[in-house]
Amino acid sequence: MPPEEFANAYTCFANAFRPFADRVFLQGDAGETYTYADLERETARVANLLTGLGLQKGDRIAAQVDKSPQVLFLYLGALRGGFSFLPLNTAYQRAELAYFLQDAEPRLAVCRPQSVALFGEICRAAAVPHLFTLGEDGRGSFPDRLEASVPGFSDVPRAEGDLAALIYTSGTTGRSKGAMVTHGNLTSNAEVLKGFWRFSGQDVLLHALPVFHVHGLFVGLHTVLLAGAKLLFHRRFDAGAVVEALPHATVMMGVPTFYTRLLAEPALTRETVRNVRLFISGSAPLLTDTFHAWRERTGHAILERYGMSEAGMIASNPYQGERRAGTVGFPLPGVSVRIAAAGVGALAAGEPGEIQVKGPNVFAGYWRMPEKTREDFTPDGWFRSGDIGRFSGDGYLSIIGRSKDLIISGGYNVYPKEIELAIDALPGVLESAVVGVPHEDLGEAVTAIIVLREGGKLDETAVIAHLKSQIASYKVPKRVRFVRELPRNAMGKVQKNVLRETCSVD
Repeated sequence: MPPEEFANAYTCFANAFRPFADRVFLQGDAGETYTYADLERETARVANLLTGLGLQKGDRIAAQVDKSPQVLFLYLGALRGGFSFLPLNTAYQRAELAYFLQDAEPRLAVCRPQSVALFGEICRAAAVPHLFTLGEDGRGSFPDRLEASVPGFSDVPRAEGDLAALIYTSGTTGRSKGAMVTHGNLTSNAEVLKGFWRFSGQDVLLHALPVFHVHGLFVGLHTVLLAGAKLLFHRRFDAGAVVEALPHATVMMGVPTFYTRLLAEPALTRETVRNVRLFISGSAPLLTDTFHAWRERTGHAILERYGMSEAGMIASNPYQGERRAGTVGFPLPGVSVRIAAAGVGALAAGEPGEIQVKGPNVFAGYWRMPEKTREDFTPDGWFRSGDIGRFSGDGYLSIIGRSKDLIISGGYNVYPKEIELAIDALPGVLESAVVGVPHEDLGEAVTAIIVLREGGKLDETAVIAHLKSQIASYKVPKRVRFVRELPRNAMGKVQKNVLRETCSVD
């Protein structure tokens, strides 16, 4: 195959699993079972339908739908047909959705049946020509149209640098950025993870993660596909159901919240996890207490790793060797990581600085934001993560802070500026600051600190109720504090480190 026709990501995955057509690909929590042959058939139907609608290579397909096997077929079918997938968090509300569809200009959108009226309005405003529905039960106008679609399809070749997915990450100014993830990004990262975490066709991954997120859609799914392994597919995380399923799994991926909630289940024992070879945690910092409590309870050391939308997986604790609590291990094979400071360059072990990344996993840039792309890459080609970290003397990477004040709550990225803008617009508010404070279950809890104008009469209940109608639920503060003034340094900048130290969610 000529280099300009690098096989698209789906083809790379399919070349690995096609020899195992009769093997079970997915066993769902609603009793459904799909083989790899079924996966081939359903993705072919999707690719044929999209092509028949007149979509061209590279056209975006947006989806805000509940988790179901059909979402995986939609995503993989889009890749197979040469299109680009835009997954949208199910918590996003009208203003957020309107921005994404206006910015990405998808040619087709898929939504939950109960959201069709809202999406109809947004699609008309954004000139999106095709709108379908897909429910958690796998029913809707999209699967209805698929019934007449042909179950065979020749994969569309794509170049390594062609857009495969558009992942929106919130910006500190309130404007979200679309990270352009390429076919090469997806395949290179998946190959590395399969080998590093030793996935094989004998593995069974317990999948309770959302599929609008890099963790569940890329990391969990792609490693399984390359290994010809099996998914135990749970539509949502339920601690009791997960404990019941663990004896049938060999691997589980989760966010720290999963592990804290599982530890509260009396049925979680060493016998329960007797067949599990690997527990992986990511998307948020894993508390050292959780790491030690899990090892004491189950005998397993959780493998913590580090990644982000713009670079997939970057670092991981070792499969063999010490999995060190409070660290994310070493850079993955083929991925380069350095700790750097402006005007200084790379820093020595033990010195904190910005984490910068280079490798085939790093995204192509931000959608229609060339200035932002230039800003976030160094002149010598390293991606500036915005995270602050340091290497130990023996090479373990620790994340010690986040520039840009990013909060990670329950595995989701939350940027304070977006919430502060919504709070500051409320009558009676003089100013606000939003920070993340340690939380046993969520990792970090969103907390708002508000200064009222003279005579302002807002209370915590009113602020939270208003925000719930404006932004996704995971961004809404768990607590709201009222103060007379915000702490500032000599330059007048709000000292959020002071607020984090003095706030709690108790």
